[in-house]
Amino acid sequence: MEKRWREEKYLVMYHSQAHYELIREALKSGCTPARLEQLIEEALDTTPTPGSKTNAFQHMWGYFKKTASKDERDQYARLQQGPVHEREKERINFIRSLAEKYAVGYLLESSILRP
Repeated sequence: MEKRWREEKYLVMYHSQAHYELIREALKSGCTPARLEQLIEEALDTTPTPGSKTNAFQHMWGYFKKTASKDERDQYARLQQGPVHEREKERINFIRSLAEKYAVGYLLESSILRP
């Protein structure tokens, strides 16, 4: 179950912060694998909001904010501007490229970064 959650965590957060919190609490309480799958599916059926998309992007950026170059920090700031839907793929590609560059395996396992 931990592996499944690790893979889906940021995609769930991208869709629904409420489901993200619900799943975290369910895992602490010892939920079953079937319940985890149900909650993940419910989250993925939720239409993401600009806020939930931005929140997930900011959380993933947290892995790099101290090690990123000035150019990378500038690019992050640029990607934070403007309507989220216009930069959605660019944001994901940016985080994926940083995860590859800095070898952040935890993020590379995340389904949200799969091409």
